[in-house]
This record gives sequence, structure tokens and C-alpha cells, in this order.
Amino acid sequence: MGVVNVTPDSFSDGGRFLDPAAAVARGEELARAGAALVDVGGESTRPGAAPVGVEEELRRVVPVVSGLATRGVVVSIDTTKSAVAAAALDAGAVVVNDVSGGTADPDMLAVVAAAGAGFVAMHMRGTPRTMQEDPRYDDVVREVGRFLRTRVEAALAAGVHEGALLVDPGIGFGKTVAHNLALLGALPELAGVAGAPLVVGASRKSFLGSLLGGLAPDERDEATLALTVWCFERGAAMVRVHDADSSVRAARLLDVCERASQSGGPA
Repeated sequence: MGVVNVTPDSFSDGGRFLDPAAAVARGEELARAGAALVDVGGESTRPGAAPVGVEEELRRVVPVVSGLATRGVVVSIDTTKSAVAAAALDAGAVVVNDVSGGTADPDMLAVVAAAGAGFVAMHMRGTPRTMQEDPRYDDVVREVGRFLRTRVEAALAAGVHEGALLVDPGIGFGKTVAHNLALLGALPELAGVAGAPLVVGASRKSFLGSLLGGLAPDERDEATLALTVWCFERGAAMVRVHDADSSVRAARLLDVCERASQSGGPA
């Protein structure tokens, strides 16, 4: 899943793709690199981010979604608002990626189900504005897994197709470095508890910079690639990344190695 942030304030590339033409060009580039989905978002969810109104979010994302869809790119819309999801689905998106897991807007799951769309349910503690103030858990793996399971059950009850569901543990969304590492170490357990394939979005996140001596966002791609390999090796179905090229190549190489290990020789 390749990221296109149509925002002025996202932590990594805010402002670079605010112009619709630039965003469409970037989405096409990610698709050519091999991204299975291009995830378009018009509201930053970085720690401390202020919310964006529905009309402004629509203005940012709908032309980009439409432009990519008409070019044959498979698009997901990154939003917590059912009105934005509905407009994006009408414009050609096929998946809704909701950082609230469908809890921020009571109409979200019905919109997804009515469109026959896919749904990514993510875990977040609090809101982007407040989530990193003092996140606490008794058992982060158990609590996140339980939340994801309840969101899968809610989506199924709303009529979302079982095969269209994915879950995301929400690395960096209301978690400390220790929480993130615990979740990354428990990916197989999380997938089993949640009952849906896992998406992991850790690309260029601040905890990577913290672990590696204070790297800036644009210096974290090697660390992101290492996590891509880690996540796929532990059963993740998809990673959400800013740089699709390296993650796609890593995934292809892992496939070759896996086939060779099963056959006893080169694939």
C-alpha cells in the first residue's frame, strides 16, 4: 500500500502532493513500482494534528481519487468520515482505510458495506491530536488484538464481506516505542486473534528515528525496509509505505526464497 498524502501537514511528505496533479503523478509512480493499493488521504493523522472539515477533505481527495481510478490505479481512501468515504468510493476508490476502525463515524461501516468495498480497521488510542500524550496499556498486545476482533465482528455484522476485511495494529497511534515493538513482535498472534489479514503501517515513523539515534523522516527508509521484511516474515499481508520500490522488491525476493525453500531449489 503506497501512501499519497494530499495534505499540507503530514509528518513525512506534507505539502509535496497537495496539488492534485502532483498527487495523481505520485500515485501512478507508486502503482508502477508495484504497490497493490494507492492510499489517498486528505487529513493528517500525525501526532498533534488538528482535524479537517468534511468539505476541505473532499476538496483535497476526490479529484485525486478520480484521477487515479480513471488511470487504472487501485485506490484506497484514508479517512474516518463516512461522507468522504462515500464520495471517494463513488469516484473510484475500492477500499476504505479508517484509522479509527470505524468508531469515529457511526455510518462508516454501512457506507462500506453498501458499496461492496474493502475495509481496513486500525487501532488508535485517542485521537491524532491527543494520542501520544501519555499512552498506557495493561497488555498492549491483548488489548489491541481484542479491539481489532471487535471491529471485524462489527464490520461483518454491518454487511462488509469477510474477504474484504483487513486489520492494522496502528503502530505509532497512541503507542510508545515499547508498545510498538511489542506489537511488531506479536504479529502472528494479532492476526490469529483478529481473524483477518494484517496491514502494518510503520513507514518512516518517529519511533524508528528514536531507535536509531534521532533520524529525520527522510532518513528512515532503510529502517522501514527492514520492518517490511520483518512484517512479511511474520505473516503480514500488506505494508503501508511511502517508498514502494524497495518494499516491493523485498516482497518479491521473499517470495522467491520461500518457494525455493519449499522446492529445495531455485524457483
